[in-house]
Amino acid sequence: MYSTGWVGMGFSRDGLMIGSSAMVGWIGKKGLPHIRQFALRGKSSSKVVVDRGFLVSNDNDHDHTVVVQQAKIYLAFQLKFSYRLTHQHIIMAFGNSIPVKNKLTMHQGKTSFTFDFTTGRASVDGSFPYGLRRAHGALNVFAWGVLMPVGAILARYFRRVDPLWFYLHVGIQFVGFIIGLAGVVAGVALYSKIQADIPAHRGLGIFVLFLGILQILAFFLRPNADSKYRKYWNWYHHWAGRLALFFASVNIVLGIHVGGADNSWKIGYGFNLAVILVAVVALEFMLWTRWSKNSTSTPTY
Repeated sequence: MYSTGWVGMGFSRDGLMIGSSAMVGWIGKKGLPHIRQFALRGKSSSKVVVDRGFLVSNDNDHDHTVVVQQAKIYLAFQLKFSYRLTHQHIIMAFGNSIPVKNKLTMHQGKTSFTFDFTTGRASVDGSFPYGLRRAHGALNVFAWGVLMPVGAILARYFRRVDPLWFYLHVGIQFVGFIIGLAGVVAGVALYSKIQADIPAHRGLGIFVLFLGILQILAFFLRPNADSKYRKYWNWYHHWAGRLALFFASVNIVLGIHVGGADNSWKIGYGFNLAVILVAVVALEFMLWTRWSKNSTSTPTY
């Protein structure tokens, strides 16, 4: 039942709000109809931008209309697509306040569905796999954002606790890799369901997985400590691990952003990353201090 406010219909590439474009209509305070396109670049009002988006129309006022009849509002609009529409993710929402200066207020209700333009049938989402998206994010954050950094810290800063550091390092990294691999499997399943067009996130994920596999192989190909090849193995193992952790952290941040995660994910991972960085800086300072003392106290013969 429409009394005031706005209604919108969006076209999404992956079933999510962020990255979609929507046609939004409302009846203004003077009783005049309005319909505009908005680019949905984020979940805040400032990131919902009027007259932007990937939808293409004739820019003819006669092609778009908004009508209220018996307390129901109707939007009609014509769009052009350069490809044939088949299964299309549609998102819909409404707000109870009239937009001021084309700024939309937070929606009061929303829904989504997949529309098959070849048959004219819709299936309600339900179809968007929110649980699979959460599993993909949680598994990879725990593996690459928590376990792997802890294992690397043990290897660099706790070698004096020998051989415990080695067993902890190998065990934690192996468990982290298995959990991360499960996260990748969840990501592949998620991609097959929604066909999300996020090449940067997917490409970084493949690269990090490749580096992780190299690290697993490094364990089985590790030469003896007195081998002449050991220094080259050390160089490869250390830098491949550092690259994997760096790009994994970048990809986690990117995944949280493109996945439209709420603030709890951002705050939680931000706090975790801050703790790890502070710990690394403190331990690195202690390590260099200890090395400095050892080098000055060693007599020269």
